[in-house]
Amino acid sequence: MDYKKLAYDLLPLVGGVQNISKLTHCATRLRFEFHDRSKVDAKAIEKTPGVISVVEKGGQFQVVVGNDVPVTYRALINEMGGTATGGSSAADAAAPEKKPSLITRIISVISTTFTPVIPALIGGGMIKAVLSILVLCGLPDTSSTYQILNFVSDAAFYFMPVLLAYGAAIKFECNPVLAMTLTCALLHPTWNSMVAAGEPVDFFGIPVRLVDYTYSVIPVLLSVWIMSYVERFAEKYTPSVIKFFVKPLLILFISAPIALIIVGPFGAFLNTLIETGANFINARASWLLPMLMGAFQPFLVLTGTAWAMTPIATVQISALGYEIVNGPGMLASNIAMGASSLAVACKSKNHQLRQLAASSGFTGVMGITEPCLYGVLIKLKKPLIASMIGGGIGGIYAGLSGLVRYAFVSPGLAALPAFIGANPMNIVHAVITCLISFAAAFAATWVLGFDDPANEEDAAPAQPEAPAVSAPKAPAGEAFAVAPVAGHAVPLDQVNDAVFSQKILGDGLAIQPTAGEVRAPLDGEVTSLPDSKHAVGLHGDNGMEILIHVGIDTVNLQGQYYEAHVKVGDKVRAGDLLLTFDRPAIEAAGYETVTPVLLTNTDDYRDVQAVTGRDVVPGDRVLTVS
Repeated sequence: MDYKKLAYDLLPLVGGVQNISKLTHCATRLRFEFHDRSKVDAKAIEKTPGVISVVEKGGQFQVVVGNDVPVTYRALINEMGGTATGGSSAADAAAPEKKPSLITRIISVISTTFTPVIPALIGGGMIKAVLSILVLCGLPDTSSTYQILNFVSDAAFYFMPVLLAYGAAIKFECNPVLAMTLTCALLHPTWNSMVAAGEPVDFFGIPVRLVDYTYSVIPVLLSVWIMSYVERFAEKYTPSVIKFFVKPLLILFISAPIALIIVGPFGAFLNTLIETGANFINARASWLLPMLMGAFQPFLVLTGTAWAMTPIATVQISALGYEIVNGPGMLASNIAMGASSLAVACKSKNHQLRQLAASSGFTGVMGITEPCLYGVLIKLKKPLIASMIGGGIGGIYAGLSGLVRYAFVSPGLAALPAFIGANPMNIVHAVITCLISFAAAFAATWVLGFDDPANEEDAAPAQPEAPAVSAPKAPAGEAFAVAPVAGHAVPLDQVNDAVFSQKILGDGLAIQPTAGEVRAPLDGEVTSLPDSKHAVGLHGDNGMEILIHVGIDTVNLQGQYYEAHVKVGDKVRAGDLLLTFDRPAIEAAGYETVTPVLLTNTDDYRDVQAVTGRDVVPGDRVLTVS
């Protein structure tokens, strides 16, 4: 492959050097950020020789080129003049740089802020669901067991502003601990007692509005945003000799009064305004929001705007104990997407599509829809429309029945306990919503149909028999690779990333790790190891080429929580330590640690067998080829 030519071909298709604001790479993909996305020809890029696929995700334009991405990256850097960021030509200097829209920037803030918090909210929400079941089974709500579980389940929501401050500090690039300290001031018992007393409060004669910031969202985001500017001011103007103690003093002394006097009350007003608007719509057309969410959730996921509803949902759950804006419609939509994919599996005569649609459809109805959305529905188009029809119909019933969600989880059959609460009929309405959504989407997919691709063996013209038989591509005999990490082995189609789940880079399996060590799966040579250290590629002495990718989108951590114990060119034996990683810290940062193990030269073999559905440890045979 001529990577210099590939880099040369890619540059005009992405709008030229001047349009690239940032270029990075992971183990398999070039990751672009652009000044103007409209200048990028995605279809032409996908057809460029050397490009495997194009993915747009997380605000990045990702070009999948496989294991040799470092070579392509270096070739691109050379074409760009030795820098990973584009400049601005004299012709472009007069034109202002196109920035993302306000809506895009707001959604980006919400996404970055809430991502680290989601596991805590899900954990607390599911404990609430379990507590509801225990009450139905006879646990008294006056018992100490109930009270302990209740405050444990409520902790993430009560202190949610502090948790959100961490994500907001990451987004606004300021000190996370100071951001959390500022938010703790808004939740301090003394302040809460002042609010409860209702007596006038002032700060050096300036009136301070009494606002309860428990469970709040917008006041925290605005306060941390302001603090980020105060921190830059303190950093710039504080003398180095006294910066250690004067800088944090200035940050808190300036930011806390601004938060309490101006930003907090304004944010609380916006919080109340949004919540009131949602309640107003629900009171007059209870079917509207669930119908819209049920029908258009696929597009919200594709565009990243699904995060826009998250603050409203979390505020409602925190304040009311349930929410009506997000969960009911998402339940209908997720079930409908899974049903449409399962209908494709039942109707298709293509073996590969049927297998992909069946597995991704099952995970869809369980609540994880990305595999079926990216792998089946978008490609076939008509099933996507059918899933929207089913989700919309199910959403109408959810709204009319008054369905609510009591816990912050991804709705699906696996998360139905999140719909158990004070109203015993709520879970019944949730089940009926699932049945309606499934039946409507399945039937709509069956009626609308889709373009069913032919099997490769059916499409290939018959060849006359010849006395001479050409040698097979596969190496003689059988070869295998062992598990590189300890954990539970699962099929690739369960990985929440289309590049892996669709086997674009090769066949294999994925492992949900239970330990933080990556060991060599075979004897061979280390061929790739990005600076982010989240992935490693090997060329085995037996001919197998293996890529081990620890986590999804973990390149964004830029090597944090990872340590490499080898370098490119090293010879290794099966079982040698390649990488170590801090699994709890990576997951706490909001990233999945599922580890795809890919055979990147799959086409060199006639048969690939992967072991899945059980626990494995390093040394267990997990990939066999012939």
